[in-house]
Amino acid sequence: MAEEVQGQAAEAPATSGVSESQIAVHWREEDYIQPPASFVSQANANDPAILERFSEDKFPECFKEYADLLSWDQTWHTTLDTSNAPFYKWFVGGRLNASYNCVDRHAAANPDKTAIVFVSEIESDEHVHISYGELLRQVNEFAALLRDFCGLKTGDRVTLHMPMVPELPVVMLACARLGVIHSEVFGGFSGAAAGSRISDSGSRVLITMDGYYRAGKMGDHKVKADEALEMAAKEGQEVDKVLVWRRRPGEYQSKTPMVEGRDFFIDELLPRYAGQTVEPVSMPAEAPLFLMYTSGTTGRPKGCQHSTGGYLSYVAGTSKYYLDIHPDDMYWCMADIGWITGHSYIVYGPLALGTTTVIYEGVPNYPDGGRPWRIAEQLRVNIFHTSPTAIRMLRKVGPEEPRKYNYHFKSMTTVGEPIEPEVWRWYFTEVGKGGAAITDTWWQTENGGFLGATLPGLQPMKPGSCGPSVLGIQAVLYDEEGNEIPKGSGKAGNICIRNPWPGIFQTIWGDPERFLSTYFRKYNKNPDSKDWRDWPYFTNDGAVIAADAYIRILGRVDDVINVAGHRLGTKEIESAALTVPEVAEAAAVPVVDDVRGRVVEMYVSLKPGFEASDEVAAKVSQTIDTTIGKIARPKNVWIVADMPKTRSGKIMRRVIASVSNFTEVGDVSTLANPEIVEQVREQVQTAKRERGQEQRELTETEQHEIKSFGES
Repeated sequence: MAEEVQGQAAEAPATSGVSESQIAVHWREEDYIQPPASFVSQANANDPAILERFSEDKFPECFKEYADLLSWDQTWHTTLDTSNAPFYKWFVGGRLNASYNCVDRHAAANPDKTAIVFVSEIESDEHVHISYGELLRQVNEFAALLRDFCGLKTGDRVTLHMPMVPELPVVMLACARLGVIHSEVFGGFSGAAAGSRISDSGSRVLITMDGYYRAGKMGDHKVKADEALEMAAKEGQEVDKVLVWRRRPGEYQSKTPMVEGRDFFIDELLPRYAGQTVEPVSMPAEAPLFLMYTSGTTGRPKGCQHSTGGYLSYVAGTSKYYLDIHPDDMYWCMADIGWITGHSYIVYGPLALGTTTVIYEGVPNYPDGGRPWRIAEQLRVNIFHTSPTAIRMLRKVGPEEPRKYNYHFKSMTTVGEPIEPEVWRWYFTEVGKGGAAITDTWWQTENGGFLGATLPGLQPMKPGSCGPSVLGIQAVLYDEEGNEIPKGSGKAGNICIRNPWPGIFQTIWGDPERFLSTYFRKYNKNPDSKDWRDWPYFTNDGAVIAADAYIRILGRVDDVINVAGHRLGTKEIESAALTVPEVAEAAAVPVVDDVRGRVVEMYVSLKPGFEASDEVAAKVSQTIDTTIGKIARPKNVWIVADMPKTRSGKIMRRVIASVSNFTEVGDVSTLANPEIVEQVREQVQTAKRERGQEQRELTETEQHEIKSFGES
């Protein structure tokens, strides 16, 4: 049975010197680890001259190097237009087509080369290899269907609610071919979430799928389409057509009836367009390519509008130099195309460079923790890209599984959140077998591509740090008053980017004021200025920058826990807990406390073979105490069988924070494991009642804080 231990969260010393606007930092700087010589010798970026080419005095013309990776119908006359700052325009006057750049030009040069390998979650299914020539045929035919059957034209929006199947990039590239703006909604999101995005974008066509495999079971996905249309209609948006892919040809996997005149099976429509070709529409560089909605449970989702020329240039350039993609590589990003990582670094970046990209349908640990390494061995994957969430999961379920398989990665990337040094070392030693370069990346949906990372052929790795700002990016730390925090000071601040870059989103769809207020007004001194130097981009992340310019992200500014005036970064606390040998996963959440404002509670799950005990819980508490200080000592450490998680594996901290604070957990139906919530609630709240720790009724402000914790 899971155990727990009580600690005493000490009062902050009166002489601490930490104001409420600062995040306290207790990290120890890790030592450098050099990338393998074998990697450096073949790296796309192994000449230090590239750092000079992208130096601050070369801005913005330095980004021509990225744009030159693409084929342009017409060359631009202005690299960066700041006349309506911060609504920037890149490569103005240039024209191109994203679909042509990702498909046509490679199909012409090497039609038989594999563009996409699809791996079904069902291990007995054969892998599907799609050549660039075949991809071109499929994209053309689907573009003809969108144009002629759906009546879509340049500038229209279409919502996709699709899982990880090869049809998804086909649809995206067909939209791009026509200049139609696509908005893909993560397949794990509810129908209501898809409906709100349909409404916001003004889509009149929804493209979905009947079902797909998840944890070995075929789920009914089409049912969400009806929910989505109902939500969209409530918000005033009608949908004319629902196009449905079938996961298994000729077999309908949903129990939801097709609506005559509205719902259509794509495999029945496509034969009408067999062999048709659609000329790629030459688009202005600043034309929107897609919308990517940020997720979250509070407020209306933000539709980040990404451009065609700037975005595609940026993901091509960062894919070449930071992922080190060569055309002959077998590259696997184990993310979901429903997130920005999948758009940038499964579809557009790799295909723009003409490489082979792997799409895996299911969960990483199905049917067991060895599945990713078997896939890597079978396909001879040499570049692996995943999230710390997935790494922690695989470390938990199969800590020694990678040793069983004969694969070799030249480089490995992490994305999505900071990776704790302890987890980093397992990734390097076990997954990479000590022979791969690790590129730890930091960026956001709004950014289009990487903002912080090491150039793997030139800069050493440092566990826990994403590295310096990437080529052409000028990162800076500001305090709440706008004063710059010097590198190497040991003080944390709000990390901002001084300059625009080609991958930055253009605006929030339909809400330019929110774009300004969320990202630019905080540090802008002159709202009438057309000088980009007056418009620092506020990332809403807290960070510390070492003397060597390496950045350590501490998490979202709103995701700190304020204990007696000390703003403690959750990542730092969780990282300390993960150094306990028995611990596989850790989550720190705030609990309302009438004396200290907030105190920390820890939730941990253990590696296989370890039993929950008071001794393990005490060890976690003591480690946090020793590593950070008594101020961070958890009030309780809860050892649980599992954490509530999203379909992508992210721990839902708002849910466990609500459990600890005796507030409503909200809708948990979209979690990967909703059944665990009641189990955790029963365990934790029963124990707290026995100890007299039941929470008083929270104020409206306190409830909002707890319900939105970890969701920004």
